[in-house]
Amino acid sequence: MRTIDIDLPDHGYPVHLGRGLLQDDSCWPAHLGDGEILVVSNETVAPLYLDTLLQALGNRQCETLLLPDGEQFKTVDNWQRILDRLVEIRARRDAQLIALGGGVVGDITGFAAACYMRGIRILQAPTTLLSQVDASVGGKTGVNHVKGKNLVGAFHQPAAVVIDSATLDTLPAREFNAGLAEVVKCGVIGDTAFFDWLEENADEVAARDEKAVDYLIERSVRNKAAIVRKDEKEAGVRALLNLGHTFGHALESETAYRRFLHGEAVAIGMVTAARLSERRGLCDGGTASRIASLLRRFDLPVDIPGDLGVQEIANALMLDKKAVSAGLRLVLLKAIGDAVIDASSPHEDIVSAINDSRL
Repeated sequence: MRTIDIDLPDHGYPVHLGRGLLQDDSCWPAHLGDGEILVVSNETVAPLYLDTLLQALGNRQCETLLLPDGEQFKTVDNWQRILDRLVEIRARRDAQLIALGGGVVGDITGFAAACYMRGIRILQAPTTLLSQVDASVGGKTGVNHVKGKNLVGAFHQPAAVVIDSATLDTLPAREFNAGLAEVVKCGVIGDTAFFDWLEENADEVAARDEKAVDYLIERSVRNKAAIVRKDEKEAGVRALLNLGHTFGHALESETAYRRFLHGEAVAIGMVTAARLSERRGLCDGGTASRIASLLRRFDLPVDIPGDLGVQEIANALMLDKKAVSAGLRLVLLKAIGDAVIDASSPHEDIVSAINDSRL
């Protein structure tokens, strides 16, 4: 087991990484308080891993709640179901939630933990690549609104994150590849050497070589941890982690969260942001093509489907939660490994970049 400590002023916590950690009964007790335990999972993950987790928790009495699987179910109604279950089991201030699943389960359960009795403990047990390298670390929680992604939420750091990379053995190829979009993003925003490594080892990564996968998970988490330590609540540098997300979130909301996996939308958004960066003269020509080439090796989409309207996407961008009064705040590129936060892109350049990205 390897451990990365997230050192924050008010609440630090460990991220444990390794194969077989979900069933490791020596890992969990140190992070469990004395109160009630509610494990939240979904209908896909629970049949695979819920019993394994419950066995590792030993003699502790646990309640469970299963949610439907999919981004379209990351709603206020399902958040309410978690709160209702906590009330039903008479959970107190020392209760704790365990989120067993991907980013949707982690986000919605974390938001319930943030709100119930003004905040209870949560432990994250991510089972998808995307949640292991990104969503489970950093304390962002929330649910989607029909008009925008993650418009309702809170920062609520976990008590611990337990990443068992063996759970990826049952992850469908499309889900695994979607997680790789967030991995590529780590290299693009600030780790050129990691981006180079991904290019050099793309075949091993795509084949899910255990050594390569464990390495990219740890490197991605360390990259994110370094940023979160500097800026817990996205007042500055943490916004760099949103590369590709503004365009990606617009694509998700415009397609009712049913057409793209989150990582697929981020992949398209990342290339669109790079094309806008080139159009603005911020980075060299060919930057977007290089990023797109790597993403294609992981069977990820890089273009906006032609049946989606340019103006509709542009309008959805303006509801993004990162927009400020000065304009739409985007993460753009000066080079691979050198991202910047920019709120000065003219509307016509944004629309042109969307057009450039359409099939």
